Amino acid sequence: MTRIFLIGYMGAGKTTLGRALAKELKIEFIDLDNYIEERLCKSISQIFAEKGEEGFREIERRMLHEAGEFENVVISTGGGTPCFFDNIEYMNRQGATVFLDVPVERLFIRLSIARKKRPLIMGKSDEELRCFIAEQLAKRLPHYSKAKQRFTADRLEDVNQIEASVKEFLQQIEL
Repeated sequence: MTRIFLIGYMGAGKTTLGRALAKELKIEFIDLDNYIEERLCKSISQIFAEKGEEGFREIERRMLHEAGEFENVVISTGGGTPCFFDNIEYMNRQGATVFLDVPVERLFIRLSIARKKRPLIMGKSDEELRCFIAEQLAKRLPHYSKAKQRFTADRLEDVNQIEASVKEFLQQIEL
């Protein structure tokens, strides 16, 4: 039975690496945010607007516990998931937890491209975005550091890098 939880900041490549990893291992892939949206038939933004962050985090925790019971799965969590309640401890009990560690500058490059799709960073200038990432990452690092393992995920920019990263992940990470 394989259960892998990928954690890390937004733009770290949790979904990109997770999908490729699950395909390589021939197991199911779950993006927790997509799972929540499908189960509630609402977007994450709608849930935030209706219930606020506290309400969303309660739902996220429930859905994490639901998906965390599945077997033979790679679960890509939201960037904040490990930072609330006992979520990181729960994931550590349930399976392999891997912190996808990516330098601030690489996160900045990835997120500046995806800025229009992410409400938290949508209106920020380059300098504001760089500072926001650095500050948020510093706050979340103590939670991310509780993962059982760490993987540097700074090379996920094209198909060849993704394939190489999956191979490196499987060699480096103990499952």
